Amino acid sequence: MAALTSASGILALLDEQQPELQVYALQNLNNLVNEFWAEISDSVAKIEILYEDSQFSQRELAALVASKVYYHLGELDESLTFALGAGQSFDLTEKSEYVETIISKCIDKYISLRTLQATGDNAEEIDPRLQNIVERMFQRCSDDHEYEQAIGVALESRRLDVVKTMIERGSPHKLLPYVLEVCMTLVQNLDFRNQVLRLLVTLYRELQEPDYISISQCLVHLNDSSSCTELLRDLIEKDDVSMAYQIAFDLEENATQDFLLRVSKELPQPETPPKEEGAEEDAEEPALSEKDEAFKKIRSILSGEETIRLNLEFLYRNNNTDLLILKNTKNALESRNSIYHSAVTFANAFMHAGTTSDEFLRQNLEWLSRATNWSKFSATAALGVIHKGQLAQSMNLLSPYLPQDGGNGSSVYSEGGSLYALGLINANTGTGVLDYLKNSLKEAQSDVIQHGACLGLGVAGMATDNEDIYNELKNTLFSDSAVAGEAAGLAMGLVMLGTAAPEAIEEMLQYAHETQHEKIIRGLAIGISLIMYGKEEKADALIDQLLDDKDPVLRYGGIYTIAMAYSGTGNNKAIRRLLHVAVSDVNDDVRRAAVTALGFILLRNPKQVPRIVQLLAESYNPHVRYGAALALGISCAGTGYLDALELLEPMTKDPVDFVRQGALISQAMILVQQTENTNSKVAGVRKLYEKIINDKHEDPMAKFGAALAQGIIDAGGRNVTISLVSRTGHANMPAIIGTAIFTQFWYWYPLTHMLSLAFTPTAIIGLNKNLETPKFEFVSNVRPSLFAYPPQLKPPSTAVVEKVATAVLSTTAKTKARAKKSEKEKADHMDIDKEPVSKEEEKKEETTNKDEKKPSKKKKEENFEVLENMARVVPAQLKYISFKEDSRYSPLKKNNVGGITMLLDKTPGEMEDLIQPSAPSGESSDANQAEEEAPPFEPFEYPFDD
Repeated sequence: MAALTSASGILALLDEQQPELQVYALQNLNNLVNEFWAEISDSVAKIEILYEDSQFSQRELAALVASKVYYHLGELDESLTFALGAGQSFDLTEKSEYVETIISKCIDKYISLRTLQATGDNAEEIDPRLQNIVERMFQRCSDDHEYEQAIGVALESRRLDVVKTMIERGSPHKLLPYVLEVCMTLVQNLDFRNQVLRLLVTLYRELQEPDYISISQCLVHLNDSSSCTELLRDLIEKDDVSMAYQIAFDLEENATQDFLLRVSKELPQPETPPKEEGAEEDAEEPALSEKDEAFKKIRSILSGEETIRLNLEFLYRNNNTDLLILKNTKNALESRNSIYHSAVTFANAFMHAGTTSDEFLRQNLEWLSRATNWSKFSATAALGVIHKGQLAQSMNLLSPYLPQDGGNGSSVYSEGGSLYALGLINANTGTGVLDYLKNSLKEAQSDVIQHGACLGLGVAGMATDNEDIYNELKNTLFSDSAVAGEAAGLAMGLVMLGTAAPEAIEEMLQYAHETQHEKIIRGLAIGISLIMYGKEEKADALIDQLLDDKDPVLRYGGIYTIAMAYSGTGNNKAIRRLLHVAVSDVNDDVRRAAVTALGFILLRNPKQVPRIVQLLAESYNPHVRYGAALALGISCAGTGYLDALELLEPMTKDPVDFVRQGALISQAMILVQQTENTNSKVAGVRKLYEKIINDKHEDPMAKFGAALAQGIIDAGGRNVTISLVSRTGHANMPAIIGTAIFTQFWYWYPLTHMLSLAFTPTAIIGLNKNLETPKFEFVSNVRPSLFAYPPQLKPPSTAVVEKVATAVLSTTAKTKARAKKSEKEKADHMDIDKEPVSKEEEKKEETTNKDEKKPSKKKKEENFEVLENMARVVPAQLKYISFKEDSRYSPLKKNNVGGITMLLDKTPGEMEDLIQPSAPSGESSDANQAEEEAPPFEPFEYPFDD
């Protein structure tokens, strides 16, 4: 039978009066439409008439043919309308491009209508036929076991009932983590996200073995402290103490101070609270029941004391700072120039952050004494970064610098800096020092001391929502001192962080319009943005108001409000708005901030950032280029992401000095804890920093950036990473806030120290049920050199001496020449033979030595490494970690092991071998600390003599 070349014969049947012929025609056209759609389109009106005829028996078939014709014509809306009319004739199971396209069109339409209904913008009713197709699609997904696909559509169309049904039909253990991840990364509406999280909490509880860790994560996102308290109480009642402690550690890592304080207050109090201090406390210890003891430990964990103690111990034990890098930088930079002095101060603070090692400062007291004015403020504040976490000793450590009662202190700058340092030591866990700082602020006469006290209060009282502190800061603000007012505005935002308190915003905004001081307006603008942290759509009205303001500083605040409100959400509307401002605002500062803010929005999607800022990185405007550099550094921090580094590379050679500065800092943020084995760019970047610092013709701005970058890339004794998203996928609030304020160093260098809030120790710390660290081993299934510390620099002195001895002395050269001459006269040929032979022999010896060394290295370089408790494990290494099967201890969390992990003891009756703490924890340790730190002085004295 010959193939059809035209559909005209079949189309002619549509004009017949007999319905049977018309039906026959439609059935044939349905099969031929993909081939002859152009010809059929001329008669589509006849097919539509048949569909509209209520007496016609095959209306659905007519609709299907019409739908296919319009699909081929590219009229997708018309095609969808007729597909809906086709009812059951539209076969969802058919594997064709037409069906797939119409289903996706249906789903898009359905999602947009459901979203409009939910937001109340348009109460248009959803066509029951459309609803029917979507329901059939859900059923098809269920039948094909494509549960994740159905859940994705259900979340977008806000169908919680479908989400629940699909999870129950599928495998809850596999689907619940998927829904949690999708919910936190893709669901952009805050209210609906909270509804999904409530559903997840219910479903996690209904599992045969409830997943308490995931439940606690959901409750933190929901800001539901009472349910968290209830969860902890239930676990203690069930005698599942280790799980309760693990949840408490996770809460401490992810929740705000205010949230943790609420949980602590709601926990049951011991029945016999201690009435006196001292001896009675000892007598009371045995009286505490096991449950009360457990609640006491949970309170200690929630206060942050345990985490800080363990991190301090880890950083102190594993400190691997290379002091020679700092020393070379200090020698290369002229210390009389305050910008260079500050650069070395910040580099030292970052390199030793949390390690308690002030060795560099002790070795360079004369250099330190050259600091004046605000350099002295920053240098004193650096002690807060170095000793971060020494809560119990913070007052003793800083007592020589703190303001003295009634007496005149050494310098207002060191007094102000010490108050700031006190805040940094107690960052985000400041209950012990808030009263002292508040009183210092009240009594301070100098605006410099007020400045330090405000910054200290802000950092230590972060997110406490403390009314008294807020009022005290407000009084300082109203004194209208530019220096004190700037810090007060910033601190007000820090204290009220994430509360969206309308009165606070109104007062701050009103004062920003009244004052004449640009510094105060800037402090308030950033403070306002912090109050809206994490509020997403609720911040939109304020964002509109700030971005419409004629004052560029307040517009700048509006940009940071977008960054803080939508940080880590990847919200498309926020990204569009920032990109629009980045190319349209008349003020360079606002444009720079808009590009920088992209880094905060896309924290969870760092791989998108290079693509988005690629064109901006080549902008004619240097401020936009600088913003692009920082956006890359912030979003890709700690990832070693090559696409970002390749974009930054040309920016390190930019003609404008501050663009080079931004690129150098961002490179360090991305390459923190990367090694030459994991990232090929590391060696080149380190050499570049050295070259820029030693180049006498380089601009001070770029040198400052290079010195700062050296501190960041080796931060925390090379044991910390910059992590703006926690291991569990939460936004790391202190880190995001610290980084946002760090970016303000453009205007005010002391704020550079705030980056230390983003430093996250990279350790595996295992604890037993008594919160002690037992000795145990685990395996890193990768060769040790891959994630090892970078090699320490070698002092050049010995090599230099050899070169000088051989090259410079002319007398020895003459005597050698004479000796050679006389030897030639005696036995010329033998000498000629001997000399090259000896060189060859030397070469042979060298090569044989190398050959001997090589196989020994290969033998040592195993494919795995056995690590002990409290070992440094970088984030990229976590996936290679496994616990020995025959080990006494196994982790409570089966996946996502990292940070502080509770251990299950398989033989609880046996004696435990514990790791004894070595970090300084009391006054008695000062002498020990001096003894421990004394030996390293010798190697570093030698180069001074050269």
